[in-house]
Amino acid sequence: MTSRPAITPQLLGTRVMAILRSDDGSGLPAVARALAAGGITCLEVTLTTPGALDVLARIRDDLGSGVAVGAGTVVTTGQARDALSAGAEFLVAPGVDTAVIGHAAQGGTPCYPGAWTPTEVATAWQAGAAAVKLFPACTGGPAHLRQLRAPLPHIPIVAVGGVGITQARFFMDAGAHAVGVGSPLLCGADRDPTPDALDRLAERARTLLEAVTTAAAEKEADS
Repeated sequence: MTSRPAITPQLLGTRVMAILRSDDGSGLPAVARALAAGGITCLEVTLTTPGALDVLARIRDDLGSGVAVGAGTVVTTGQARDALSAGAEFLVAPGVDTAVIGHAAQGGTPCYPGAWTPTEVATAWQAGAAAVKLFPACTGGPAHLRQLRAPLPHIPIVAVGGVGITQARFFMDAGAHAVGVGSPLLCGADRDPTPDALDRLAERARTLLEAVTTAAAEKEADS
């Protein structure tokens, strides 16, 4: 394994990754601004979104260096190269592809591959993942995460997939290093980015951050 890239600072600081997935990417720059206004500064633009790399580049230009913008649903090294060329600051994958993880690690880019079993989690970590994405987290819930953490406490895990604002606290309590939240956070603001919808999105972002940071602080106090 090459040297392991560090976890994205904005993810480390907030413990939240917002997942920007849409059938129409035109509303995502406005969504990204609202999320940043609400305090969420780690944003994943999924490659399943039409024009994803152009959207990613525009968000980076709009929001500057204080916000980390990465590419999600990266399933090939070709996609990884294209995303990095477009300015992605981290990569997220739905599964464990050691070639994608290694490509990112060799360039010093954090990669967060999705895993479900202990073997997958350990394989992703050994390949150079900055942290491992438990996906889909909702299938086994916090109990599954807690069972994974018991033999693998040294591997930081990001709970993603069916995690909403209410559930985020439970995953943090179960040992998640961070959470990734998509549609339960956006609530359709990408499809209809009106001022009212974006204001409500920013408020949901603040609510989510408060829940996650409170849980993280309580866990650290107990340790």
